[in-house]
Amino acid sequence: MKLSHAVAALLVACCAGLGCVQAVTLEVKEGNSTCIKAELSASFSITYDTFSSTRTAQFTLPDSATVDTRSSSCGTEESFPWLEAVFGPGHALGLSFSSNASLYSVANLTLQYNLSDSTIFPEANSSDVVTVVSASVGIWAAINTTYRCVSPVALRVGGANVTFSGMRLEAFMPGNDLSPTESVCLADTSSTTAPPTTAAASTTTAPAPTPSGTPEHGMYSVKNSNGTECLLAQFGLQFNISYFSKSQNKTVQDLVNLTPTQTNASGSCEASRATLVLTEKQDTTLNFTFTLNSTTNKYHLSGISLLANWPDMTARFSAINTSLEYLPSSLGRSYMCNAEQTLIVAPTLSLNTFRLQVQPFGVITDQFATAEECQMDQDQMLIPIIVGAALAGLVLIVLIAYLIGRKRSHAGYQTI
Repeated sequence: MKLSHAVAALLVACCAGLGCVQAVTLEVKEGNSTCIKAELSASFSITYDTFSSTRTAQFTLPDSATVDTRSSSCGTEESFPWLEAVFGPGHALGLSFSSNASLYSVANLTLQYNLSDSTIFPEANSSDVVTVVSASVGIWAAINTTYRCVSPVALRVGGANVTFSGMRLEAFMPGNDLSPTESVCLADTSSTTAPPTTAAASTTTAPAPTPSGTPEHGMYSVKNSNGTECLLAQFGLQFNISYFSKSQNKTVQDLVNLTPTQTNASGSCEASRATLVLTEKQDTTLNFTFTLNSTTNKYHLSGISLLANWPDMTARFSAINTSLEYLPSSLGRSYMCNAEQTLIVAPTLSLNTFRLQVQPFGVITDQFATAEECQMDQDQMLIPIIVGAALAGLVLIVLIAYLIGRKRSHAGYQTI
């Protein structure tokens, strides 16, 4: 008993000296029902100006942080669900959530800090309350599952750094407690699926995947609430994916084709955002997010996410990237690329597309509008033109040389 007390006292002393980050539990309720619940630790690093130089403030989300019931909400048809934790004199951490048919995600991460707090920001040359926002967070999970990420995840929010760890959260909750089914973040998957250290464990680099043939061409669409099609897509698709294999007891890289006949399409269409969700055999969920810039009337593929739970995987696979700039085109036109192209999502995932055509905005007649072709297709069209022009030039040169030679030949045989 004395030993356990001594250990506990030592841990407390270490935490006091090193600044341990404690987990905080936060809930947003509507009546007696919980719609958002989060258990997390967070630390902050913020650079600020003093009267003579710059400093970096480092602090953590204290266990005294509470949910601001005035600004937090379970959401309405016009607004996203919102969790805002307040702490100290004027500091706040906010998470807003969005969802589609199969996934929910953190749509925005907001940090508010008060420079007049001299405890955290000593000698600051300003007393402003600063608010910074980030829309590229990468926190997402399947509906009715708990997002879990024990590993530290650092996010850049304006001029601040926010690091989450020990995170478990769920939005759009059907019950009052976190779901026992978890969507595990990529950082945890990478750290928990490494092969055991044994004499038999493989330490060599994973071999290149075996080609699985050209994938079957599929056609997909998303409809508005009135039943009209608002997003059109057709392509063959292939996953180039790395995961830890149960059967081989090592990390493998595999090429897997998406099968259109076993895939269901869903999604949503909004003014400046459209999603296409492809679900194959209930164990694969692929999400494409398209974003429209209303100023330039240009759109692009801005996000791709994959959740997979295949039989040979030791754990659920997840990968997401919300800062992409693929498949650019103009409003009122479709994007087309017949050539094979590779869309890199994460170090463990890329997508190979074949004979692709998409139109996420401005669909009018349930048919693709005039296409803007990708650069690879344009280059492939230029090759035969260039070759043909070169051959025509060569023929012309030979013909001119022949005529000059013939004229010189006649000049050598003048009649006497």
